[in-house]
Amino acid sequence: MAKVEKTDEIKKLEEKLLNKQKTLVLEGIVGSLGIKTKDLVVKFAGDKATVSGSVGSNEDREKIILALGNVSGVATVNDKLIVKKSTPPAVFYTVKKGDTLGKIAKAHYGKAGMYKQIFAANQPMLKSADKIFPGQVLRIPATGK
Repeated sequence: MAKVEKTDEIKKLEEKLLNKQKTLVLEGIVGSLGIKTKDLVVKFAGDKATVSGSVGSNEDREKIILALGNVSGVATVNDKLIVKKSTPPAVFYTVKKGDTLGKIAKAHYGKAGMYKQIFAANQPMLKSADKIFPGQVLRIPATGK
């Protein structure tokens, strides 16, 4: 059977279709967070997700960015979200080998017992406090709330 060479036009059409499919997946992920948004638009091209629209708080903004950024194939998230009520920004922390939420809480808040705040800040992405893995990015709230 002869191999058919793809033209540049076919390659561009395939890439456009794949980007549209990835956009739909990313929109579904944001929708599953249950965050109230207005005029939300998610786009994907190459390895970059772009999100725009408005959200109620920095916490909502950070959760959306975190959820999109933890998707395989998304290298960067271009944040164009507008926040209605500004609150102190959180820190994004990349989990290292041997980390636990307690260890991370101790490093950021001085108390391992505050791991529950980190767990709550990363739901619904985290289903269990013991199920974190190296390379995962977590949201660490500024005030431990």
